[in-house]
Amino acid sequence: MTAPARPRQALVVGATGIVGQNLAERLTAQGWEVHGLSRSGRAPGEGVHPVQADLADPAGLSTALAGLTPELVAITAWTRQATEAENIAVNGAAVRNVLQALEPARSVRHAALMTGLKHYLGPFEAYAQGEMPDTPFHEDEPRLDAPNFYYAQEDELFAAAARAGFTWSVHRSHTVFGFAVGNAMNMVLTLSAYAAICRQTGRPFVFPGSSTQWDSVTDVTDADLLADQIIWAAATEAGHDQAFNTANGDVFRWRWLWPQIADHFGLPWEGYEGRIRPLTENMAGTEDVWAGIAAEHGLVEPDLGRIASWWHTDSDLGREIEVLTDMNKSRRAGFTQSRDSRDSFFRYVERYRAARIIP
Repeated sequence: MTAPARPRQALVVGATGIVGQNLAERLTAQGWEVHGLSRSGRAPGEGVHPVQADLADPAGLSTALAGLTPELVAITAWTRQATEAENIAVNGAAVRNVLQALEPARSVRHAALMTGLKHYLGPFEAYAQGEMPDTPFHEDEPRLDAPNFYYAQEDELFAAAARAGFTWSVHRSHTVFGFAVGNAMNMVLTLSAYAAICRQTGRPFVFPGSSTQWDSVTDVTDADLLADQIIWAAATEAGHDQAFNTANGDVFRWRWLWPQIADHFGLPWEGYEGRIRPLTENMAGTEDVWAGIAAEHGLVEPDLGRIASWWHTDSDLGREIEVLTDMNKSRRAGFTQSRDSRDSFFRYVERYRAARIIP
């Protein structure tokens, strides 16, 4: 009797994050043997094999990954540092360390790297400043003349691919709508927590951002769509050795979506009224309010710091420029999926409710 074929093996780096968790789930459903690497070592989902390692520790990574033979590696993790120089050093090294640790196995056929629109907008230190390309952003725009950790990550990916002979893809997402807890960039969960606190304290649901974001068209990225694009790029010759924007394919204005979010949570709302009103200020000191909400409704996470990323939502909604991406390159290559961004938002809200993460 012939032994059954061993399933294809994949390694998802950052498997407990908003993209990694969705990607690991999708790969598992497609029959892959998925190993999910994270610093915590938590199991990121049913059927995913957890791997605990620190991306800054090359020796520890080599030990943790010994014996694995992934043909697909997806790097969806990064850690924010105090300066862009530190971002470059830490996050560039993370890509280098993972790929070097896997070189002895000689199993990798494709490596995918998730980055984002700071590729076009610049780093946090010089965000949306200076000369930038016009929107919608295109993948062939030249790099900005400023240090950027996304560029460092790409360069590490390119060097490893040239050395080991595997193909690569880069996926530049916009704001990601998805399902995760403890993630540093999670707008759906942040706004859901904001709504719950507003309801508990009798506050109106105030748009925290700029007039530009209130009035301009924008786009976002569904984590499921991003996961599907990564899987497609790995399996498709047209997806090899390419960078792709990754967005849902529709556009909207926050002045259209904001009242619908407020209505969904049963809240009065206010739009942009002459100034930015950031969440980092308006939600300061609400940790005990959230803890009370969690106790009242039997929620699984009473720590507001693991639920809301005020700074990130402020950054996205406070921009003073229109931000949206061109998806034609991806479509021409054969990836034609799209998502309805409004439906994505509310689908994840209901998933958080079902998981007893929000009331």
